[in-house]
Amino acid sequence: MTNPAIDVRELTRTFGDFVAVDAISFAIRKGEIFGLLGPNGAGKTTTISMLATMLRPTSGRATVDGHDILTDEDGVRRSIGIVFQDQTLDEELTAYENMDFHGRLYRIPGDLRDRRIAELMDLVGLGEKKDHQVKTFSGGMKRRLEIARGLLHRPAVLFLDEPTLGLDPQTRNHLWAYIEQMNTEEGITIILTTHYMEEADRLCDRVAIIDHGRIVAMDTPENLKAAIGGDIITIDSPDAEEAYARIDAAWPGQVERQESTVTVRLRHAEEEIPGIVNLLSAQGVGIRSVSVHTPTLEDVFLHMTGRAMRDEHASGTNQMLMRHRMRR
Repeated sequence: MTNPAIDVRELTRTFGDFVAVDAISFAIRKGEIFGLLGPNGAGKTTTISMLATMLRPTSGRATVDGHDILTDEDGVRRSIGIVFQDQTLDEELTAYENMDFHGRLYRIPGDLRDRRIAELMDLVGLGEKKDHQVKTFSGGMKRRLEIARGLLHRPAVLFLDEPTLGLDPQTRNHLWAYIEQMNTEEGITIILTTHYMEEADRLCDRVAIIDHGRIVAMDTPENLKAAIGGDIITIDSPDAEEAYARIDAAWPGQVERQESTVTVRLRHAEEEIPGIVNLLSAQGVGIRSVSVHTPTLEDVFLHMTGRAMRDEHASGTNQMLMRHRMRR
């Protein structure tokens, strides 16, 4: 890849004996929307923090817009915009005042600063709210304002760390539309972390699935889903262990178990369902329900890691990272 926007080589971060990010490597093309997918605690935020020079790697190297994260921190920071999970707006100020303060920190000249603020506030649908105090905004409006603020100094790379976390589905959908629009209109590279698989499927040109600090798969969403092969049949059974054993004997290597459910990867899955039901019924194995769907990125994660995506609250990794930020 010629002159990638981000180039990561064997990047590692440990906290004592705990390995939060384990020798990951990847490159992101300019103008690409790249997703880091994984559950809370997988290493996504730690990776973003290292690339944004907020956290020094234990080992490995990376460049962002050609700037080395270890030897040219100022160059990296001038080149990036960032929206972390935790809100950083001053709620006593208006939306315009938050934007203006950010622009002054980056020494954007006054006329240009006002023009860019107006353009970006309109881009995220907050033009009519620019003189309202942020404390009157909804969660979705605050997130949109943070994204606009991150774009104010025209960054080459924008980091979005769980930008829709905690938002309702309608607001999430609106925010996805803004992200797609600004990628098209601004032409910037976006690296997005999320544990919402449908979010990555819609937005990302490529995704890397990260778990326990390691990248377990990386490709386009379409290629990752196609690699599973066939459709997914899900059987919910009170005898899941027995159901797994019986089905795996008939279709070896294509069956996985997750708690009370068994999934089977088969082509022409709908034609195979009667055979599966008859097989289990003949052996006295109970069935609560049977469903079939085309593969999703959630299925890819299950296939790669052997378990479903965890949707946890703040993990030990995130808490350690938060303590580190507070000490800075």
